[in-house]
Amino acid sequence: MSNYYRPRGFGGFSLFPPVIKNLLIITGVAFFFQIMMQNIVIDGMNGESFLYHWFALNPLGYNFQVWQLITYLFMHGGFSHILFNMFALWMFGMEIENIWGSKKFLTFYLLCGVVAGIFQLVLPPLFGAPPAPTIGASGAVYGVLIAFGMLFPDRYIYIYFLVPVKAKYLIGFLIILEFLLFNPAGSIARLAHIGGAIAGFLFIMFDRSIDSPVKSKLMGRGYYSGSSSGGTFSSFAEKFKRKKDDIPEAKYYDLNEKNEEDEISQEEIDRILDKISQSGYQNLTEREKKILFEASKKMK
Repeated sequence: MSNYYRPRGFGGFSLFPPVIKNLLIITGVAFFFQIMMQNIVIDGMNGESFLYHWFALNPLGYNFQVWQLITYLFMHGGFSHILFNMFALWMFGMEIENIWGSKKFLTFYLLCGVVAGIFQLVLPPLFGAPPAPTIGASGAVYGVLIAFGMLFPDRYIYIYFLVPVKAKYLIGFLIILEFLLFNPAGSIARLAHIGGAIAGFLFIMFDRSIDSPVKSKLMGRGYYSGSSSGGTFSSFAEKFKRKKDDIPEAKYYDLNEKNEEDEISQEEIDRILDKISQSGYQNLTEREKKILFEASKKMK
């Protein structure tokens, strides 16, 4: 399997996993609505100002409403703002949704966005930042970036489609840059970016069903087999382990069985991948898991 990452999806919008597709549609429609509202007056207030008043993430004490922790994710300040966020969501989120399943990915995305919003509500006043509304999906997208970097740290990402850089270096650099460029009086909500990234990191670290090279290294290699080998978080994570009976027994497949893989069609593999996109890997039958296992071996 190639270690270079070229996200797929240009074959048609119907090929996008459902959550990514709907997030792109809803965010695009919301942005178009923002533009339309610029020329409308509601109760003496400009339409766009009305949207900011009720649906952007307003500071505490300045008309903050709890639903704004979600609605602010779908508003953007300009074409370049929405383009970067949606491109990054598509590029890094598609494979994650296909692996985790749509329900889990949506939970992850919204959780990162909410935590990013809470960071932006609570921390800027401590640095003396002037109160201002926050809009944009960047906090949630930074959570997706962290997830991709933890799941596929050695994947090569082409910068400007030319320069290959490993995901762990590129995404790590972007996070460090947020700290270096932080300015309490700046117009970019960098604390929201950091909050979304932290939420994504902790989600993966504490979800026992998610495996990743970075997580294995931090926890210790023996973490998944029930023993500790001195990883950074291994002793702390022991308190959060599930009971032994909750851990499913690993399945191993004999590749020397009666050439069943020769009878497997590409249509069957595509059907299984669609099922993963809809309901997650955990809902596959043993036969379907075996088919994917054998197909991946042939690809390698």
